[in-house]
Amino acid sequence: MPLSLRQRVGLEMHRALRHNEAKLHQLRTLFWECTLRCNMACRHCGSDCRVQPDVKDMPAGDFLRVIDSIIPHVDPHKVFVIFTGGEALLRPDLEQVGRELYHREFPWGVVTNGFLLDERRLESLMESGMHSITVSLDGFEAEHNWLRRHGQSFERATEAIRLLARQKEILWDVVTCVNPCNYPTLGAFRDYLGSLGVPEWRLFSIFPMGRAADNPELQFTDEQFRGLLEFIKSERKRAEAEKAVSGRGVRVSYACEGFLGPYEQQVRDRYFHCRSGIDVASIRCDGVISGCTSVRSNMDQGNIYTDDFWDVWQNRFRLMRDRSWARKDKCQDCKVWRYCEGSGLHLYDDERRLLTCHYNRLGGSL
Repeated sequence: MPLSLRQRVGLEMHRALRHNEAKLHQLRTLFWECTLRCNMACRHCGSDCRVQPDVKDMPAGDFLRVIDSIIPHVDPHKVFVIFTGGEALLRPDLEQVGRELYHREFPWGVVTNGFLLDERRLESLMESGMHSITVSLDGFEAEHNWLRRHGQSFERATEAIRLLARQKEILWDVVTCVNPCNYPTLGAFRDYLGSLGVPEWRLFSIFPMGRAADNPELQFTDEQFRGLLEFIKSERKRAEAEKAVSGRGVRVSYACEGFLGPYEQQVRDRYFHCRSGIDVASIRCDGVISGCTSVRSNMDQGNIYTDDFWDVWQNRFRLMRDRSWARKDKCQDCKVWRYCEGSGLHLYDDERRLLTCHYNRLGGSL
């Protein structure tokens, strides 16, 4: 299915906008990988987290010193800080850090597997100024617990979602890592999430990094990948119709992964743009400064223990802001390069070779 004229016009406009954003590189999202400890052993873990990892938790003071160093350069209200891991809620001082961010007027949120999110912890987080939270739920009980390798994971995550559904003062959503195991039940699972009161549902496909690189059973066939996008496209139309009638509906979208050709703006609100290093940065547990936390290959830009974060943000990240280096191999003569520019950086290995091309999987001609 070729790109329509309307899509090409929109993509051309977005291309100009994308290049301007790379030139300006205004920091909008800062991930803090606050721990690599985790209470799960997920089959698809990109960072290969463990109960007792080799890297210790970063001291809260070290992270806050970075925050203080960027305050003269940014509008705190426009930089969203996201705590991630590992499992962020394993840190007992998360609320303390959150309060410090709140006092400095930075909005902040948490990504969690939901296992530790009971009523008391949620109240504590909200009192500390938490603005948003994302909970992972990867299908029904059998499929979710299989992927997470924990017999109580589904039950605890579901209870966390029920708690969030009763809150009116917080933004939240559910994310699902779709794989061949849970793919056949997506329709029924969507109805289940609706019954729980989930407002937003984001779907990810699993890319071959970390543990997932050793689990080919987690990877979609091309037919399944196209089926996933067709499902999301259909569900987005269904949600709009439901909202028009009842004012409610589960808003479904695909993750910001790769260029999707004719599915652009049909399965997510924006055109594809890998924002890693453009307006998204991360500080990993060991102090490494990089783009988004999904980028696990050798694209580190510095370290807070040896470099000034703001200097790194302003003067490095060249490979993320100028993607001309990626026009090689299969991308060399690609017909949609100008819109894709080598896909998402999280899809590259340590030799900076593209592991998978979403457009190609959809039958696009490279």
